[in-house]
Amino acid sequence: MPYQDLQTFIGDLEARGQLKRIAAEVDPVLEISAIADRVSKLPAAGDVEPPVTDPVHGRYGGHALLFENVKGSNIPVAINLFGSYERMRLALGVASFDELAERVQQLVKPDMPTTLIDKIKKLPQLARLAGFAPKVVKRGRCQDIVHTDDASLLDLPIIQCWPHDGRPGCGGKPPDDTTGTGRYITFAGIHTNDPDSGTINVGMYRVQVFDKRLAALHWHVHHDGARNFRKYKSRGEKMPVAIVFGAEPVLTYAATCPLPPDVSELLFAGFLNDGGIELVPCKTIPMEVPANAEIVIEGWVDPEHTLVEGPFGDHTGFYSSADRYPALHVTAITHRENPVFPATIVGFPPQEDYYLGKATERIFLPLLQVLIPEIIDYHLPMFGAFHNCVFVKIRKEYPLQARKVISSLFGAGQMMFSKMIIVVDEHVNVHDEQDVLFRMGANVDWRRDTVIVEGPCDILDHAAPYCGTGAKIGIDATRKIPGEGVIRDWPEELKMSDEIIERVERRWAEYGL
Repeated sequence: MPYQDLQTFIGDLEARGQLKRIAAEVDPVLEISAIADRVSKLPAAGDVEPPVTDPVHGRYGGHALLFENVKGSNIPVAINLFGSYERMRLALGVASFDELAERVQQLVKPDMPTTLIDKIKKLPQLARLAGFAPKVVKRGRCQDIVHTDDASLLDLPIIQCWPHDGRPGCGGKPPDDTTGTGRYITFAGIHTNDPDSGTINVGMYRVQVFDKRLAALHWHVHHDGARNFRKYKSRGEKMPVAIVFGAEPVLTYAATCPLPPDVSELLFAGFLNDGGIELVPCKTIPMEVPANAEIVIEGWVDPEHTLVEGPFGDHTGFYSSADRYPALHVTAITHRENPVFPATIVGFPPQEDYYLGKATERIFLPLLQVLIPEIIDYHLPMFGAFHNCVFVKIRKEYPLQARKVISSLFGAGQMMFSKMIIVVDEHVNVHDEQDVLFRMGANVDWRRDTVIVEGPCDILDHAAPYCGTGAKIGIDATRKIPGEGVIRDWPEELKMSDEIIERVERRWAEYGL
């Protein structure tokens, strides 16, 4: 079963030997992140064998870390909690990601009842779906202690990840503006609401600290939080925002998911949790937040007040540029007794975000297959930093089918940010990068089998000639068939006979190898 709060999750990780406590004093400015970065490249605690879905990178991850003595704060910092396949599975309460993928498949492609008896049998399942909705309660541990007039962001152990974070003068002229600290909130759910529908959106965006009660919210133009902000701005109204640390681990994961705009992260977290997330009304803004959270920051975003946010060392392995983003004015900070402050660092993979992304890759495969049925499997390789490369396996049945799949993926939700898509045949292991690259080298004629298009790119793609737009390439690495251009006789691939393979396996001990 999933965990009901962050500290229960941390306790179980420790009991399983997945977490290490650090009693020595550490600085939240750079030191914690340097330790976490180093640990993330170590062998993963508990992952004795790499999972089948990723034979190359399954051994990374190190331990989860709990820093008990953080300079300048009496609150401990937890980091790398989700930083391995095993810890991701534990956080989601499953033995394998395929379990959740099967549940998602039933959700998006349910068996439709055909008779009255079938419909009656479906009633318990429909009632269960209704139970996934969030539930508002009167009290929550996240409000054990409430700070309003004395609320200060500087009392929290907010980390700085990389040396040039928050220094907009680096590499160019400093802006004529007050610059913030280099310290960032990196692992919290940013709760906003749609002023038209009232629906709460939970996204995971970085937040730069400027002063005790002032911060800058960074969100890309494509994100739901940014869309909600544009609606408030068009009305000339302030937008309420809550920054939530901790709560149920499934909600932390849901905040990172590429859900359709009309699907609530709170509802999806309830689905993952097998029960609705409990919410409690905020103290100073009209919004509800998870009752089981560790810490909550409440505030308002002024539609006309912006701050120069950045640069920030990002998951691409490069600094993203400084730019103007909305200012958040803090009105309250609430927390439970003896809270834990969760944080993360992004940078050259593997980092914690890689495992969050890999879970999404596995769990959302059924949803992608609804949109593009011929997809058998896909893989987002680590070197692609989520958006640079996608490997796709299809069952090819007609000419130029790979081209159709490429075009469909370039228009499918957040897959639209993909910079390179390589399509292979059904017998290729897309999780074996060498297998895919071998087919690309063997099966591709660059004129015939590639397509380059213009389209949306990740905002963090510094190679794109314009911010957020650029060129993308699709590569058809499948076996070519008539109707796909000029094709010579296509040779058979080498394959040993089943009889000889069986004989060698049976006699292997005899060979003394």
